[in-house]
Amino acid sequence: MLPPDRVVLKKPALTRLGYGAANVGNLFRALSDDQAWAILDAAWESGIRYYDTAPHYGLGLSERRLGAFLQTKPRDEFVISTKAGRLLRPNPDDDGGLDLAADFHVPTTLRREWDFSEEGVRASLEESLERLGLDRVDILYLHDPERHDLDLALGEAFPALEQLRAEGAVDAIGIGSMVSEALAAAVESADLDLIMIAGRYTLLEQPAAEAVLPACHERGTGVVAASVFNSGLLAKDEPSRDDRYEYGRMPEPLWERLQSVLAVCRAHEVPLPAAAVQFPLRDTAVRSVVVGGSRPEQMRRNAELMAIDIPAALWDDLAAAGLIR
Repeated sequence: MLPPDRVVLKKPALTRLGYGAANVGNLFRALSDDQAWAILDAAWESGIRYYDTAPHYGLGLSERRLGAFLQTKPRDEFVISTKAGRLLRPNPDDDGGLDLAADFHVPTTLRREWDFSEEGVRASLEESLERLGLDRVDILYLHDPERHDLDLALGEAFPALEQLRAEGAVDAIGIGSMVSEALAAAVESADLDLIMIAGRYTLLEQPAAEAVLPACHERGTGVVAASVFNSGLLAKDEPSRDDRYEYGRMPEPLWERLQSVLAVCRAHEVPLPAAAVQFPLRDTAVRSVVVGGSRPEQMRRNAELMAIDIPAALWDDLAAAGLIR
């Protein structure tokens, strides 16, 4: 069970460990409804009370499954975020196949359509609430705006998010992205409560530390760290050279860096995954670490990793070796 402490960020209160619900949208492999429920139940029983989803995840399947689960829980005991930017619309080109181009094992009866207009952002929220079966979400992120049109997002989508917050439709707004330049631009240009940094602030690599985190400290913007295991690479005590990195093969310099990190962890008898899941929280801007999981035992293990006591000397040695800031 996770420690009971919660980190308060304006209105939403985030647990140190959150669950990213892409897997229950059939990311990488198909799950039955019962399997998805078991994963969410294990997360809840492990003390996780922050859940993140998106229409993109399984063409709405993640939202439907997560919403069905959370409807059985007291509404004031959890925080949920979803995302805007992609609307789900009927797919006229559906050939009966699966959405494997986006790595989701779901039928392609729907397709994603970018829409950063105020009407599109509002429609996205309304449709997410319908799929979730909830009357509100706590946090609304703009999802991967740089993949469509970052300038349009800055000019139209973020003002729309700010208006929704002003109306009380959501408690907090932000951006979710794995591109540091987009994250920094959003923090500097919009009045955001949170940003979700995906894979850019991890034990293995920290490009977000250059401009994104300083901007967050200056503006008082909170951070949720996601993809902290680098596509699962850091989730193992002993990574393999053939493990997937960013959906591809790991560059040799990064593999060598990982070996150096692993050596320091071994010297302090700290499991690599424990150091990986706790590392982002060393920065005071980071409010929560969101991890995925496709099996109940993974969720229980992640909670155990977050609770491991890590000596300060490990961080000192990593910093002295130039492996972390």
